[in-house]
Amino acid sequence: MVINMVKSLDRLYSRAVFLGYRRGITLQNENQSLLRVEGVKTKEDAKWYIGKRVAYVYRAHTAQTKKNKQTKYRSIQGKVIAAHGTNGVVRARFSHNLPSQAIGKLVRVMLYPNRPAIAN
Repeated sequence: MVINMVKSLDRLYSRAVFLGYRRGITLQNENQSLLRVEGVKTKEDAKWYIGKRVAYVYRAHTAQTKKNKQTKYRSIQGKVIAAHGTNGVVRARFSHNLPSQAIGKLVRVMLYPNRPAIAN
């Protein structure tokens, strides 16, 4: 279901919203981020995204040179590691922890690497 929606939009990622960090009553773990992927409502749908790459793309004030081109856009790369709860939220771990200013902002969940379906 999700794959057909994304295929019609001709992009290689699904949009997700960074909800916050994994936390308990008194402790919060900044190294695990909670993401709500667009169109994912159940735990079974969320399991399909485990292992997929995640990118938080943001705009910085100063430009950097990348491949002989000046750009102000930067990204923090990560990976979906597990489902969180039963409502389709997933946990992700990033190479550098996401800043708290990113809460509520969009994150890209890439549709690769594709894992082969495991027969029951």
